[in-house]
Amino acid sequence: MKILVVEDEKKVAKFLKQGLEEERYAVDIAHDGAQGEAMASTGSYDLIILDILLPRKDGILLLRDLRSKQIRTPVLMLTAKSALEDKVEGLDSGADDYLTKPFAFAELVARVRSLLRRGAQEKSTVLRIADLQLDTVVHKAKRGDTSIELTGKEYALLEYFMRNVNRVLTRTILSEHIWHYSFDTGTNIVDVYVNHLRSKIDDRFEKKLLHTIRGVGYILKDE
Repeated sequence: MKILVVEDEKKVAKFLKQGLEEERYAVDIAHDGAQGEAMASTGSYDLIILDILLPRKDGILLLRDLRSKQIRTPVLMLTAKSALEDKVEGLDSGADDYLTKPFAFAELVARVRSLLRRGAQEKSTVLRIADLQLDTVVHKAKRGDTSIELTGKEYALLEYFMRNVNRVLTRTILSEHIWHYSFDTGTNIVDVYVNHLRSKIDDRFEKKLLHTIRGVGYILKDE
């Protein structure tokens, strides 16, 4: 699942990104309200973690504008403000939950999971292709009745493939989405991880799902 963190304190944003990625979420960062609103308005996120005190556009106004655009993505507000009236203002503006800084990361993750489960009531959280299934809430994969153990990067890679079934994904696209840096033609990290993933989801099964498009990239398809 994909999370947008809108946080102007770069150390906090980096900490949240690293921790959430270790929990196998895909994470994008915006460092100000205007950038956050532009990214959130795409509607491509499963959850938004939103600070209130932001440059260019504060979190309360950003949230109100998102809700006015019918963007219903669950929002967890994150702020140093602890006064009751501040919490009420955030919730009245359309926030789904509220967490005051400083906080324990374990509590944030618990709230993230709760909000994602709540949002899952409105859309399926299980991705499927043929007999391969991926539960994006509990981060479990299986093929038929066989459970598949995945590392964090393997999970992120499989989720991206399953959200882009029948689409050829180049090494550049995979590199930028999973590793968040521009593709270096001198590294084979994408090929290594795709091969690891293929060995887990295909090697023991008669029907192959993950295919190489020579000279281009990879595709997950059911044919």
